[in-house]
Amino acid sequence: MRFLPLLLRRAVRKGRLTVIGPRGEVETFGGTESGPAATIRINDPAYDWKIAFNPELKAAEAYMDGALIVEEGDVHDFLEVFFANKRSFDLSAGQAFWRTVARRAKRLHQHNPVSRSRANVKHHYELGDDLYRLFLDDATQYSCAYFPRGDESLEEAQTAKMRHVAAKLNLADGQRVLDIGCGWGGLALYMARVAGVEVLGVTLSPDQARVATARAEAMGLADRVRFEVRDYREMDKKFDRIVSVGMLEHVGAHHLDGYFRTVRDRLLPDGVALIHSISTKSPPGITGPFIRKYIFPGGYSPSLSEITAAIELSGLWVLDVEVWRKHYGFTLREWRRRFAANRAEVVKLYDERFARMWEFYLSACECVFMYGSGNVVQIQIGRERDAVPISRDYISEATQAYQLIDAHDGNGIDFSFAGNNVELARQTE
Repeated sequence: MRFLPLLLRRAVRKGRLTVIGPRGEVETFGGTESGPAATIRINDPAYDWKIAFNPELKAAEAYMDGALIVEEGDVHDFLEVFFANKRSFDLSAGQAFWRTVARRAKRLHQHNPVSRSRANVKHHYELGDDLYRLFLDDATQYSCAYFPRGDESLEEAQTAKMRHVAAKLNLADGQRVLDIGCGWGGLALYMARVAGVEVLGVTLSPDQARVATARAEAMGLADRVRFEVRDYREMDKKFDRIVSVGMLEHVGAHHLDGYFRTVRDRLLPDGVALIHSISTKSPPGITGPFIRKYIFPGGYSPSLSEITAAIELSGLWVLDVEVWRKHYGFTLREWRRRFAANRAEVVKLYDERFARMWEFYLSACECVFMYGSGNVVQIQIGRERDAVPISRDYISEATQAYQLIDAHDGNGIDFSFAGNNVELARQTE
């Protein structure tokens, strides 16, 4: 190999990467600073120049195709070496070239009219429910969980996330709630169960809507929770509350203004919205080429500055901002481990290349949140500055009430029409 060693000699400083070439030649890079270690084998000589010229995309494709095999450690160890030295890789000529191209094409990549949004959702979310059941929690929450202690199980952390979101919305009996990007319905059903609200969940995935509707019927909540296959831009009714968890990443940077205008127009005068989204500590950027091409076409995690600029143009008040730093890293770690434990089933459902692609995706995303600039933000917004109480005490009070309700769930108590939940929680202490 000629070209890849040139890149690795300059880029790998932290940790160690050993590369075995197509003819059995072995070279070790790094070692000057402590860090992660891995050994890989390159079977296809063409990837010598391909990875050197476009590291971020071509290393992923080499792994997917079986041309890059991890001999020592696993793909996560390999990606930890990359992320430990990511700044050096980003400064390489090839990586800098492709990032410049991507920045210039950003508007095209993130042009997401309704028709294209439907196609993008189909690409990722219509892969079959059997896949997601292999690595998600029981409620099929495909978004960042909340680990307030740090040692929660995935199920506990996802329940904590739903509880936290519901508490911040300051829900009250009889309110009408719009859940934009409702997924498989877990959050909508949780809110209806603990807070006595009516919820309309909208998704562009027919599979998700079908599963969510069946769940509502099984839980006896179908009269208060409905799910529709509809784009958020097609809504015309107004709501007391709007929630969106893990959907803003599919809007696109150039559609953020329109998104928040839609949220404003769908809120009643005293309404409140909570937007939960992947973000970054860095300035506005681009979506990585592997994620953009294979995982989330049209996707983009906006910076906090992009989000707040769009909110400012909408005329809405920012009522509260919370930054979750490593929570998504912890979530992805659990997803990665569960995926690995069920890898044979994934291969049966799809094939080896698909399993490798998702291994790479889950590990790379975990590294973004554990070692890179990724984070999650929750932004509470409203049409009026006093749409929620002036202090955040109400969030803790509601959280404690919902905790008590959750603790008694399954003990024969019917929470589907719970009335005053804070009072009910106190009665069950």
